[in-house]
Parts: sequence; structure tokens; C-alpha cells
Amino acid sequence: MGNRQYRRKFALLSGAAVLALALTAGAALRAALPAAVTAESTAQVPVLSEDGEQKLIALTFDDGPRRSTTTALLDGLAQRGVHATFFLIGAQVEGNEDIVRRMEAEGHQVGIHTYDHVELTGLNRTDFDAQVGRTRDLLAGILGHRDFLLRPPYGMTDPSVKAWAECPIIIWSIDPEDWRDQNTPREVAEVTAQARDGAIVLMHDIFPASVDAALQIVDQLHAQGYLFVTVEELFAARHVQLEAGKSYSNAYP
Repeated sequence: MGNRQYRRKFALLSGAAVLALALTAGAALRAALPAAVTAESTAQVPVLSEDGEQKLIALTFDDGPRRSTTTALLDGLAQRGVHATFFLIGAQVEGNEDIVRRMEAEGHQVGIHTYDHVELTGLNRTDFDAQVGRTRDLLAGILGHRDFLLRPPYGMTDPSVKAWAECPIIIWSIDPEDWRDQNTPREVAEVTAQARDGAIVLMHDIFPASVDAALQIVDQLHAQGYLFVTVEELFAARHVQLEAGKSYSNAYP
């Protein structure tokens, strides 16, 4: 996916357990956290904010899966007990079906990023369905359901994209442009500096530098009290019902 100008992104979550966290004891807090954090791992348990609510942030990854880098990222997230959202390219899914199954089995959210990374604006309905509908069918055949969010390439939408999406459209609020120079320290610094409760971070799991950066970001923001959630979990925690054809880029309080 080379030197393209990449997109702006965004996410959601089921937060009843998260928002109910008023307990301070470590064991009680662990019991109330999502499965991603309570799974066997070396995860740090983020502290509650003073108002009793958790600071939430969603990591999202585009353009995968790529076996070498995506597997390394999944391993690192599992060690930390962290869930993320993966917007997948249909052409990349073929031959990597086991990775897609692993994502969902480990609590991550899977979404659509078209079949060939084609900009969706200006397409006719047939071409749109060849990108979005084909990828939805492919993922449904692997995972057994059709409940997928859409992230349009480059974050570009138009009235037709919204009318034909048949699902919520997720953009983003933090973009370190990790495709630009694949500079791990810069990516970590930019994301941690811009992090805020309810943010959606855009990264790409096809670059080794981005995998390293993502795991460092998790470690640093965990230490600042952030809880990493899927896009679905993020919006559910904010009591926002995502609607088909609407675009979302953050869940700021």
C-alpha cells in the first residue's frame, strides 16, 4: 500500500461493564473489566479516572491482514490483554482466513476496508458492491455473520457511499501517518501527545515499524490510565447507537 495518502478513522464498544467500574480494589476492578483485559496476559490494569469513569481509546488498523506483521501484532496485543479493530482488505483476506478467525476469537473487531483498496466515491453501484459487498460476503463466509463496520479508503465518502454502505462508517480522530516514513519513535510521540478519552487511532498492521509503535503506544497509554477497546465497545460505552450510512470519527465525552 506504499506511499499513498491514507485515511481518517473512527470506532465503537459495549461499555456497561466499563462505565460501572466504581471499585478500587484490584480484584474487583479486574472482574468488571472487559474480557480483553481480564484474559490471561501481562496486561496492566488501567486506573479509574477521578469521576469514576474509564478513559477509553480505540486502536484501529487498516490494510491487513499480512501474515508476518499482523501475527506479530496479535501476539503483542494478546500479551497485553488489549482489543483492537481491524479493517481488512478482501484481497488480503484470501489465504489468511485463519488470521481473521483468530482476530475475532481473541476479542478483536473485524471490519471492511474494501476488496482492493479502491476509493469508493464516484463509483457506480455495481463497482461499489464489488468492493464492499464482495468483502462483506467473504468475511461472512469466514466468521458466520455479516455485522461489519466500513472504513472507506482515504476516509472518503459521498452520498452514494452512505446510501449503499448498509452499515456504520468509521473514520478516525488521530492519524500519525505511519505509512509516510515508518518511524516508530515519531508515531509513538504523535499518538501519545494527541491521545484523549474517546479517540480513534488510525494505524496500519502491514508495517513492522507500526506494529512496534502500536505496542509501545499501548504500554505508555496504559500507564496513563487508558483502557483500549474496540470501536463497537467505545460507542456502546458512550451510549451511542451507530447507524448505517452515518460516519463517526470519535466518541469524545
